[in-house]
Amino acid sequence: MQPVSPVVPGKNLPEVIYAKNQPQYRQLPVFKQEDGLTLSRWRLTWKERIKVLFSGNIYLTLLTFNHPLQPVKLQVEEPEFNN
Repeated sequence: MQPVSPVVPGKNLPEVIYAKNQPQYRQLPVFKQEDGLTLSRWRLTWKERIKVLFSGNIYLTLLTFNHPLQPVKLQVEEPEFNN
């Protein structure tokens, strides 16, 4: 699974790159709103798509560094947001 840009195709939204100068992490292009909403898009390989089709599972790993967990949301529909 790879993060992809543009975050929302056809919307021409400004993007920020997280971990741009941190080689220990994968770079993550995101659209970030002033209210703190941060949106990224991920593309599954064909093998991953088949696994999800048959298992119905997607796992989410978060690095909280022992700080409070932030709310997260996974979805397959194009998100609605204020821009």
